[in-house]
Amino acid sequence: MEYTIKDISKMAGVSARTLRYYDEIGLLSPSRISSSGYRIYGKEEINKLQQILFYREFDLPLEKITNLLHESDYDREKTLKEHKEKLLEKRKQIDLMLETIDKSISDTKGMITMKDTEKFRGLKEKNLKINEEKYGKEIREKYGEEVVEKSNRKYAEQSQQTHEKAERLAQEILGKLYAAMEEKDPSSEEAQEVARLHKEWISIYWPTYSREAHRGLAQMYVDDERFKAYYDKEKEGAAEFLRDTIEVFTR
Repeated sequence: MEYTIKDISKMAGVSARTLRYYDEIGLLSPSRISSSGYRIYGKEEINKLQQILFYREFDLPLEKITNLLHESDYDREKTLKEHKEKLLEKRKQIDLMLETIDKSISDTKGMITMKDTEKFRGLKEKNLKINEEKYGKEIREKYGEEVVEKSNRKYAEQSQQTHEKAERLAQEILGKLYAAMEEKDPSSEEAQEVARLHKEWISIYWPTYSREAHRGLAQMYVDDERFKAYYDKEKEGAAEFLRDTIEVFTR
């Protein structure tokens, strides 16, 4: 069966303007152009649009989607299964949030008493998932599955007071790091205070502390552009200075 751009727009809930743009950038072209100049779409294009919309649901940029759909080994069935897994994970997260909200309502009514850690369970699970997607592979390769899982459990069981302390420490570290850089001496008293605070901060998340692991983390801040950008966002060279500071501190 064939469809006009108007048919597709109504069926998929996508504007005709968007479909024309997809054609312009080579993401989704019609199967043919009619004698009247209308874009005509067939089953293959329908399937492709479905994949595009699934990818957009996961916030993938159009350029990335275009590259994925044009890969020589593109497999529709495999891709659909991957979409399903992601959606199931998303549903799990939503169910957890709803469960937390229901318990919070019951707690407000005095029907149950929630632990403080329970009140933030859904939000913490979301943060862990985001962290896993961003850094999971590198961290697991560097520190191992057991350490990462213990760290995740420790974070999930944190009280709100501990969580707020970690947030305050993170901001304090940045502020004092930038100030200590003015002296250009990683062994200065000010710089070593930064390293001490950093140890206190990571100890909130890590199951155990070791000097070697602390040095390794500091080096990763320099080697990984994502971490480097975080520390260098207000002052270039901050990641390197923090690494050198921690190197002195862990001797």
